[in-house]
Amino acid sequence: MEFAVTDELLGTFVPIAVYWLYSGLYIVLDGLGMDDYRLHPKGEEVKNIVSKWTVVRGVLVQQAFQIAVSLLLFTVLGDESGTVRKQPSALVIALQFIIAMFVMDTWQYFMHRYMHINKFLYKHVHSKHHTLVVPYAFGALYNHPLEGLILDTIGGALSFLISGMTPRTGIFFFSFATIKTVDDHCGLWLPGNILHVFFSNNSAYHDIHHQLYGNKYNFSQPFFVMWDKILGTYMPYTLETRKGGGYEACPVKLNQAQQTKVD
Repeated sequence: MEFAVTDELLGTFVPIAVYWLYSGLYIVLDGLGMDDYRLHPKGEEVKNIVSKWTVVRGVLVQQAFQIAVSLLLFTVLGDESGTVRKQPSALVIALQFIIAMFVMDTWQYFMHRYMHINKFLYKHVHSKHHTLVVPYAFGALYNHPLEGLILDTIGGALSFLISGMTPRTGIFFFSFATIKTVDDHCGLWLPGNILHVFFSNNSAYHDIHHQLYGNKYNFSQPFFVMWDKILGTYMPYTLETRKGGGYEACPVKLNQAQQTKVD
């Protein structure tokens, strides 16, 4: 029996490979010495109350759920004839990307915010992700399996279905979304990072959310900050140079944040 590597299979497994490869790049950079670009000094990692091996295992569990749901989705929606859907024009693909980004951001904002509002969900589900007070790249998807299912897997499925993209386009979209998520958790502010040129939702913006003072702000992920600004949960920050090297994302006072929202 011949085994075919379909776009559906690639769309399932390529983003997972991208996750570990891109995270691995940050591990290599960390080994080269990135103290001048850290958002937290190396010593602050003791604030994280789980080991890195625990994080690796947790991410692998989430990715196993992600694989199962993705394969189920493609099985239900698949064409039994084996016909590969024709790729639309580049303009249509770009529009599908934008729609998928909007859908994913909208879903994740409201689900993420609700997990902070609901005390039971925060205590028993979402707090697992916040055990990483000092985020790092491969901890981006360290979540409770239920959170991973609701935020990431269902959010991804909705983005795929509503945008109408093909499985082949999905390979690139979900790989890009994975890169963006890992980058937002990398804990570094690297010069020349092209993602910072196009997105104000970045590693410093999300770092604010991981701190106690920003726990009720900056829920938006992984692309835009629009819902935070519209619904009053936007906490602006300044990036300050820290004595001894590195940077610190310092929140602007809340009254200024509200003024920024009005402006």
